[in-house]
Amino acid sequence: MSDEPSTAAAEPGATEPGADGPGVFEPAADGPDLFETHRRYLGSVAYRMLGSFTDAEDVLQEAWLRWRAADRTAVADPRAYLTTVVTRLCYDQLGSARARRESYVGEWLPEPSLSYQDAPASPADLAERGESVSLALLAVLEQLTPAERAAFVLHDVFAVGFDEIAASLERSPDATRQLASRARRRIKDGGRRTAADPAEHRQAVEAFTAASVRGDIEGLLAVLDPGIVWHSDGGGVVSAGLRPVLGAEKVSRLVLGLVAKWVTAEAVEFALVNGEPGLVWYAQPGVIGGVLAFAVADGRITEAYAVVNPEKLAHLNAPAAGPEV
Repeated sequence: MSDEPSTAAAEPGATEPGADGPGVFEPAADGPDLFETHRRYLGSVAYRMLGSFTDAEDVLQEAWLRWRAADRTAVADPRAYLTTVVTRLCYDQLGSARARRESYVGEWLPEPSLSYQDAPASPADLAERGESVSLALLAVLEQLTPAERAAFVLHDVFAVGFDEIAASLERSPDATRQLASRARRRIKDGGRRTAADPAEHRQAVEAFTAASVRGDIEGLLAVLDPGIVWHSDGGGVVSAGLRPVLGAEKVSRLVLGLVAKWVTAEAVEFALVNGEPGLVWYAQPGVIGGVLAFAVADGRITEAYAVVNPEKLAHLNAPAAGPEV
C-alpha cells in the first residue's frame, strides 16, 4: 500500500474548478477580490459548521452574492464581516439540514476530507483552516444545537473572539461563551475522548489493516476496543448497515466479511482523513469507493466511521479535485 495520493480533495474554497464550475466567482470590478482572499478560510468554517462540502459550497455561493451586493465601503473588517455572513447562512442551513437528516436512510455521517501529508500545520495554515476536526468529532457535533455548534467551531477551532461570535449570532458575549462551554460538555458527554498520539493512532490503523487483509480475527480483536462502535453511511445508495454495530466480536466478523467480499490489499491505502490516520478503499483504479476514519484511545480503536455513500465521495472523485487544505 502506498501513501502517495491517487487523488486528493480540498475543503470548500481551496480549489479552482474549471471556468464553468460552480466554485468560480467573478472578480470584483472595483479592485482586488477580497472575497477570494478569504475564500479558503470561509470554506473551512462552512465545512466544519455543516459537515458537508456540498452544503458548504452552497453557502459560499450565497455569501459571495451578498458580498457583491453589499456596500463594501462601509465594511471596516472584511474577514469579520464575511465570517458573520457565512455563520448566519450556516446557522440557517443547519436547521433545514436537521430536518433532511431525519429522513435519511441509515446513519448520517459527515463528508470526509482527505490529505496525504502528516506534517504539522503552520500558523498561516491554522489561520486559514483552523484546527483539524476529525470525522469522529464532526459526527458528535451533529448532536449540538446550531448555536452551540457555531460558537464551538468559531471559538475552539478558529480562535474567533466571543465579541465577534456574539455579533454573528446576535447574542451577548456572555451568552456565546456559555454556548461554547455547553458544547464542550455535550461533546464530552457524547463520548468523544482525547485524540490519540498520531503515531499511536497510525499504529492502530496499520494493525487493523494487516489483520483485516490476512483474515486474522484474533489480530482484529487485539486492536479493537471491546466496546467499539462501527458506523457506516451508504445513504440508501449502496449497501451499508442502517444502525451502528456494537462490540469487538461483531465488528471483527463484519470487517472480515466485507474484506472477503469487496477488498484486496492493493485496493486500500493509508491517508489522513480529516487530519487523522485512516484508510481509503478504491472500488476501481482511481475511483474511491469508501473512506474509513477511526477514533483511537489507549492503543485500541474505539470507533470506526465508514463513508461509502458515493454522493458523499463525489468531491474526492471529481476530475478537477485540487490539493488538500
